[in-house]
Amino acid sequence: MTRHVRPRREVKPEPLPVDIRMMQQFNRMLMLALMAIVTAALVWWLIRLPVFVIAGITMVGQIEHNNEVTIRANVTPQLKGDFFTFDLQRTQKIFETVPWVRHAVVEREFPNRLRVKLEEHQPVAYWGEESQGRLLNKQGEVFDANWGEIDQENLPQLSGPDNQSAQVLDVYQVVEPEFKRLGLSIRVLELTARGSWRARLANASVVEMGRGTSQEILNRVKMFTLTLAQVSARYEKKVTALESADLRHDHGYALRMKGLTTVDLQTIKR
Repeated sequence: MTRHVRPRREVKPEPLPVDIRMMQQFNRMLMLALMAIVTAALVWWLIRLPVFVIAGITMVGQIEHNNEVTIRANVTPQLKGDFFTFDLQRTQKIFETVPWVRHAVVEREFPNRLRVKLEEHQPVAYWGEESQGRLLNKQGEVFDANWGEIDQENLPQLSGPDNQSAQVLDVYQVVEPEFKRLGLSIRVLELTARGSWRARLANASVVEMGRGTSQEILNRVKMFTLTLAQVSARYEKKVTALESADLRHDHGYALRMKGLTTVDLQTIKR
């Protein structure tokens, strides 16, 4: 005998009243808020523990013109916060206010130390007047420092508008090798307010190089240095007898040598 079984019908629960659903939702939100408050309080308590108070600073990198004791004495009173609340960017700027420091990278070292990598300025020239106490680094940037702290001797003195310091350094690096080929060297290179270039050599002679780009100045200097020895020999003089030269002529230069009146050469060729 076959029995027929009727499928059971699922009975859906009746929806809860609106006020009960709202109460349940409110209770969930309240619990989440309480958990957030408790968590925040716990975190705040943890980060305030003495173990996270900055206890020391590790400094690495170039520290030639400063010492760690001096840097700490200058910087530490300005530092605020603990391991978690330290403002790294602000701290970086504080380190970069220390004389000779060009760049600083500040990192946290768990649980209570800072690691600071320092890059010092590497001076390649004096900048401006000695009374101003400024130098030029290898990136062409002007920075303040005591000229008496310079270890290197015979650095050139460059000058010009501060916003063109990199260009002044570029011109110096381009033309200095040309003078050195003749046993001469630049002691002072100036970019004047009118945009003209002037060099004073180690033998006290002055070379007016005129206006133009680095390449244009180099072309004039090359014409001068490639022919100066020949011209000097013509008048039985050494190149070190040079007193002044003016390279601002289109196809030549004018020069003055010790014991000679001004010689104007209009058609000098290589």
